[in-house]
Amino acid sequence: MGRETLEKLDAIRRGELSAVENVRRALERIKKQDKRIKAFIELNPNALAEAEAIDRMLKRGERVGKLAGLAIGVKSNLNVTGLRATCASRTLEDYVSTYDAEVVKRVRAEGGIVVGMNNMDEFACGSSGETSAFGPTDNPAAPGHIPGGSSSGGGATIAAGLCDLCLGTDTGGSIRNPASHCGVVGVKPTYGLVPRQGLIDLGMSLDQIGPIAPDVQGAALLLETIAGKTPNECVMLDVGRVSYMSRLEGDGVKGMRIGVSPKFAELTDPAVMGTIDGAVEKLRDLGA
Repeated sequence: MGRETLEKLDAIRRGELSAVENVRRALERIKKQDKRIKAFIELNPNALAEAEAIDRMLKRGERVGKLAGLAIGVKSNLNVTGLRATCASRTLEDYVSTYDAEVVKRVRAEGGIVVGMNNMDEFACGSSGETSAFGPTDNPAAPGHIPGGSSSGGGATIAAGLCDLCLGTDTGGSIRNPASHCGVVGVKPTYGLVPRQGLIDLGMSLDQIGPIAPDVQGAALLLETIAGKTPNECVMLDVGRVSYMSRLEGDGVKGMRIGVSPKFAELTDPAVMGTIDGAVEKLRDLGA
């Protein structure tokens, strides 16, 4: 994977790209492409104003946070103040959030700009991206095919380059499915690592909020931002914060132990298994 997330952050910090211009480009791409893709249910009308605030802070030399000026998509089962948390259902199509989910607070505290609410399978109960009451999401990496779900809008958003990063949720594959279908990076964090306060859950004993990104660095950066315990939630790991970025340099996967289940081969198309087996061999060649 590339390093486009970090390169864009560096450009914003150096003044080569303003937060406003980055967010404006994202909104223009969404306006141009999303009628076909249907990755978004609603856009944030205050996104440019929030980006302007980041640019003012940069000009004054103030701390702006690790996500400064990045355009962020948020799955529509997470509360974002002033935007609708519909869960892609007509049942909640008029529900406007009055508060930010804890993960959204953390994203905003680090300078991330919420651009809009991503489409999804209704109430996160689906794995294809076809069950949204607002229409099925298309796969930009393979037009005319499903993007995977239930975080379908997030996977499609990143695959189409509509935003820099997205927040998804995963109960039984809902981040990992769209990541694999759309050819992007998605992580379901260890249960209890990321606070779920503000999430309209499918299965609270399994749900986790996690990153969808174009590259490993972006996923690591967003997970660093949202992870860590909060006093408002009881079922969490006793972890104050995590650090992943510093571990991405060095020996790569050398010395890592990677588990592979042979049971999956019994259920999987041989062409897909060929790709998986090739990846396993590459990891072995790299020292895992």
